[in-house]
Amino acid sequence: MQTCTTPFGDLELERYPLTGNPTLQAFDTADTYLLQALSEQPVSDLPVLIINDHFGTLACAIAKTNPEHKPHSWNDSELARRALQANLENNQLAPDAVVFIDSQEAPQGPYRQVLIRVPKSLALMEDQLARLHSHLTADATVLAGAMVKHLPHAAGDLLAAHIGPYQASLAVKKARLLSATADTSLAPKQTSLTTRYALPGSDVELVNLPGIFSREKLDNGTRALLDTLPTAQGTQLIIDLGCGNGALGIRAAQLNPEAQLLFVDESYAAVASARLNFASAFSGRTAEFLVSDGLTDVTPASAGLVLCNPPFHQQQAVGDEMAKRLFAQSREALNDEGSLMVVGNRHLGYHVKLRTNFEKVEQLSANPKFVVLKASN
Repeated sequence: MQTCTTPFGDLELERYPLTGNPTLQAFDTADTYLLQALSEQPVSDLPVLIINDHFGTLACAIAKTNPEHKPHSWNDSELARRALQANLENNQLAPDAVVFIDSQEAPQGPYRQVLIRVPKSLALMEDQLARLHSHLTADATVLAGAMVKHLPHAAGDLLAAHIGPYQASLAVKKARLLSATADTSLAPKQTSLTTRYALPGSDVELVNLPGIFSREKLDNGTRALLDTLPTAQGTQLIIDLGCGNGALGIRAAQLNPEAQLLFVDESYAAVASARLNFASAFSGRTAEFLVSDGLTDVTPASAGLVLCNPPFHQQQAVGDEMAKRLFAQSREALNDEGSLMVVGNRHLGYHVKLRTNFEKVEQLSANPKFVVLKASN
């Protein structure tokens, strides 16, 4: 637990999932900079909208000081939602002190004050701003913040196009804010942010909603794993873990027509994309779709096969902690004869990490960059 000092009081915060890296915090200067700027504005009689709050820092601070107007937190991440719930408890705040709105729902305005953590995906930010515009009051202020090294110039362009004129602040401790004033007369050009491309080996066209992984083209790691997918899985449950647009699970379903399918991701947009794509690929066939923290909500020993192209980052933090959690969760979810198939960059050494949870690890294929491994007991 770490203490974050804000204009609204001190907070006790932790990351979710918990990390063994003591250098990683649940907050950064961009969070405290946004809160400082908000504290200098008049208190509003409307709820504050917070977008892309990584670990609930912004929402907890505002909920602590203004409980009669519960802040709204709009986010695409289930991990962020769970971090928010954990940090509300850590600060003796009620579980419902913040209204959480997932990315596939519309915000519940009107809003006079909006705080945005600029996301890695500019497509996600553009989608959020386009949908936000009609929920702002005429005098609304939108504050977007990020660490300078993670703040693309295009973020300001998006604010100007969808919200109104903006100003950039001076950098403070390597963080910067963009402050935009609502121009309700703006009529931004409505463009589709949904992308499409073909699923190799099939006639399926994959739809990708804004913000999901590899939305412009199929990533090479997934492509390598697609080439090794098994047949003859019978009626077993196959889980596409970290499913993204559902490419792996859909192709596995084609190769195993009797199998049950479960698509899991922590991104609401990813699971929505996978659901759309499965419905397009199969007429009358059913599958399950779950927004979750990996396999924490899956029945133990229920699956025969888990397919996974693990993420190697959470927000801007790069490492293998997320992958190792997914490997451990997969072992719990698999039945005694089940196996995990995973792809990763060669240098990540997944063959060593998998042996922490599995007795047998074999290489199925490899190229100069990626290796596909199968782990079982």
